[in-house]
Amino acid sequence: MKRIPKPIFFIVAILILAFSYTAIFGVSYYTGDVKHTVLKGISDIRWGIDIQGGVEATFVPADNVDATDEELESAKAIIETRMISSGITDYELYTDSGTDSIIVRFPWKEGETDYDDSKALEEISSTAKLTFRPGNTYKSTEIGSNGEPVYKTPDGETKEELMDGSYVKKASVGPSQEEAGKYVVNLEFNDQGAQKFAEITKKYVKKVVSIWMDDEMLSAPTIDEEITGGKAQISGNFDVDSATVLANQIQGGALPFELETKSHGVISPTLGENSLTAMAYAGVIALIIISIFMILIYRLPGVITVIALLGQVGLSIASISRYFTVFNSFTMTLPGIAGIILSIGMGVDANIITAERIKEEFSSGKTLDGAIDRGTKNSLSAIIDGNMTVIIVSIILLLVFGSANILSFMFGASTTGTIYAFGYTLLMGVISNFIMGVFFSRVMLKSLVGCKPVRRKWLFGGGKNNG
Repeated sequence: MKRIPKPIFFIVAILILAFSYTAIFGVSYYTGDVKHTVLKGISDIRWGIDIQGGVEATFVPADNVDATDEELESAKAIIETRMISSGITDYELYTDSGTDSIIVRFPWKEGETDYDDSKALEEISSTAKLTFRPGNTYKSTEIGSNGEPVYKTPDGETKEELMDGSYVKKASVGPSQEEAGKYVVNLEFNDQGAQKFAEITKKYVKKVVSIWMDDEMLSAPTIDEEITGGKAQISGNFDVDSATVLANQIQGGALPFELETKSHGVISPTLGENSLTAMAYAGVIALIIISIFMILIYRLPGVITVIALLGQVGLSIASISRYFTVFNSFTMTLPGIAGIILSIGMGVDANIITAERIKEEFSSGKTLDGAIDRGTKNSLSAIIDGNMTVIIVSIILLLVFGSANILSFMFGASTTGTIYAFGYTLLMGVISNFIMGVFFSRVMLKSLVGCKPVRRKWLFGGGKNNG
């Protein structure tokens, strides 16, 4: 067996434990009463309607506009795009052509405290029209919630619209290269937009071209040179959340007509936070019992299993909470929690299979190194077979119950929601199991066996009479 250096065990174990702690509890600090989140944890997860409740509303075209069926479906598609881009996967959305209505239900945003349903609807129902305009003349100034001035209503030469957001092919969020902790919105134009943008920047070299969202100026950069690459950047006082909202609105596009809210209200959770707390306590107790069982039965491989399980839990949570800012957040529902629990059970099973194979090799007379080498190799195919079947089922659930409805021709039309959440968390949990429970646990095992004080077969699951 090719041994792994002894310090690797301690390095990997410390890194997994540190990652798990930050993924579960997050990392944040306060400046006065303002909370600054560095890394998101469980408290930053957007919980589903069944756990936290949410908002329901009926939208109709403003100013008595008589919308066609095609325009209603277009507006519905844009609202759906915005919700999915914001990580809202537990929602209901449909149109009523008879009354020109769009009906929507979605959960509260993570960290919501005032539960203002009117404010919650703004994110998905705003027209969000992006425009590029000459100069930066405006009519009025307001103070935003962050204490910074907000410039409103274009005036003078700035009333002219040079280009709008319909030419934008893609909008994404990225870290600012100029100011640490701030973010920008990167724009990529389509072919026609790239040409139009190049013409604008050529005409306005050394002049200001301001960028507006509806009636509000976002940025007023000076054009240094002609930009021909078909890409631009919106900079401003954005954190990751505000930049994400803006990027999602631009990506979704402007609605075909302005919406007004006909009715809205609050949806009560079917379970509530007390049930969530009870599930959390049950999960912790179950993890403790499993840990004690694994350590008593399998000794050192059991200790490694516990570390790997904590890493798997942390990685599963990180895939939901936007711990990694390059990925969208995800709405966590009760079936989603069930998916994580099921994947943890598979993680335990994978480590038990490996530990049992090692014990079998001890029984056949193998040396310590030989037993670990053969046991890890012989268990791999069984683990892969079991996990691959679950991955296939998870992907089918995502395709059938996802917004794309890729397999609707086979299973019929469906919508995102609780079953989609189950498939997503189950898939992420199995992937986490491969990373933590298969790869890193074997790295730690093969590193630990090189430590002289623990080179005893009984510490790795063998009988005491085997040394």
